[in-house]
Amino acid sequence: MTPEQLSTAIVDVLTTLTDEGTLALPDGVPASVTVERPRQKGHGDYATNVALQLAKKAGTNPRALAELVAARLTATDGIGDVEIAGPGFLNITVEAGAQGQVALDVLAAGERYGANDAFAGEKINLEFVSANPTGPIHIGGVRWAAVGDALGRIFTLTGAEVTREYYFNDHGAQIDRFSRSLLASAKGEPAPEDGYGGQYIHDIASAVVAQRPDVKDLADDEAQEVFRAIGVDMMFGEIKQSLHEFGVDFDVYFHEDDLHKSGAVDRAIARLTEMGNTYESEGALWLRTEKFGDDKDRVIIKSDGNGAYISGDLAYYLDKRERGFDRCLIMLGADHHGYVGRMNAMCAAFGDVPGQNLEILIGQMVNLLQDGEPVRMSKRAGTVITLEDLVGAIGKDAARYALARYSSDSNIDLDLDLWTKAESANPVYYVQYVHARVSSILRNAADLGLEPGTAMELLTHEKEGELLRALAELPRVVASAAELREPHRVARYLEDTAGIYHRFYDNCRVLPMGDEEPNDLHRARLALVAATRVVFANGLELLGVSAPERM
Repeated sequence: MTPEQLSTAIVDVLTTLTDEGTLALPDGVPASVTVERPRQKGHGDYATNVALQLAKKAGTNPRALAELVAARLTATDGIGDVEIAGPGFLNITVEAGAQGQVALDVLAAGERYGANDAFAGEKINLEFVSANPTGPIHIGGVRWAAVGDALGRIFTLTGAEVTREYYFNDHGAQIDRFSRSLLASAKGEPAPEDGYGGQYIHDIASAVVAQRPDVKDLADDEAQEVFRAIGVDMMFGEIKQSLHEFGVDFDVYFHEDDLHKSGAVDRAIARLTEMGNTYESEGALWLRTEKFGDDKDRVIIKSDGNGAYISGDLAYYLDKRERGFDRCLIMLGADHHGYVGRMNAMCAAFGDVPGQNLEILIGQMVNLLQDGEPVRMSKRAGTVITLEDLVGAIGKDAARYALARYSSDSNIDLDLDLWTKAESANPVYYVQYVHARVSSILRNAADLGLEPGTAMELLTHEKEGELLRALAELPRVVASAAELREPHRVARYLEDTAGIYHRFYDNCRVLPMGDEEPNDLHRARLALVAATRVVFANGLELLGVSAPERM
């Protein structure tokens, strides 16, 4: 029996009590109640504080309400005992058969175990990474690659229609600096003062020259345009390939330059002007963002007639909404924290709801350590640590897991030595090892001709119950990770459940020994092991990490 099933059973009890007039709830029976695993042993399998939450509304005291609920809940199929604790907590013990049913439910659901329909019908545009095409993806962008892709997988499992989108910044000053840097490299000159350095600049410059040998004969302004057209395309192709090898692919690569060439900026400004949210002052066109919570109004078109940076943001947001997206999520680095207020104000200026139609997630810094010392720069990029550096140091699985394992709003110090160790101190090894171990058990069982059974009422050992309750938590964890935009909850759940599985394995022998005849307990435990494999495979899949059969 899962927490969700217990919640439904408690709601049914409350409904029966109100229907017969025993209980009065002016606001009606809640659609669901919170059911959690108790922190202390001896407090049952699950606990709820529903009586404390509803007693005042019902005009009674919590303990009296708890007694009413407990009396009816005890008679529910699958409930072994309901104990009232403290001021009115309900500690619920589930019958072994009902608890064991969890394993069969997991096996029946397979790859869909953990799914729900919380975001069914929603079209979500998930924009992440969006690194400037002026160099390899740095470690901050890598973090968003891991977190963003995992969040997309989680949203999909909760019923959303997800579009992963990469905003290709191919318009503006940074592209000019990039193309000037390539030209300087091709001429054997130092990089411009405001340009880009690193071996990758020399590599791309050489590749452009190899493709267009005549570029050296052109005037600098013409040559720069060649380096812009070919060099940016090469750099972006390299970025896409790096992300693909990292297991991250996008559905849409949106070019910023298209917004300016297509007239999308003008259309967005016209829409805002019609709504009365622009005005002219000092020869410039302004957006009334202050009235929507920003610290000041923002210039859209500067006095020289050129668009300010926000002009592209306006057009891009409107374009997403016109493509039918209900929710636009944008993941930005810590250096973009100042953009949140103006972006939310922009959303409101279009008549939308910040936090609903537009959400902005901010990710903090990632620091790499080796031998206890900071790793500061890449040999290839020159000034930053890149995606290739990280994957080359610890591997793709460890990199994805490590970056998705922490809350995005916290800084990360990644110890490269730790994440390469084949031992339990390495979190990704610890979790993957469970999948490999249960896969080995299932292979050995198959060699013995032993298949998972259904006599789940035989699973009465304390450690079996702990594992079953842990497996039952995955749907709640997935729902919470989606609601809070926190994929790290899946990783931490897997680590907790790994510890519970190892304690089960140490205490409960799954396969018969020697000449021992297989019995129904072996088969029931084998079903529990098979369900464990499903849970770990599904959890790792959500993080974009492999589930190895052998280690």
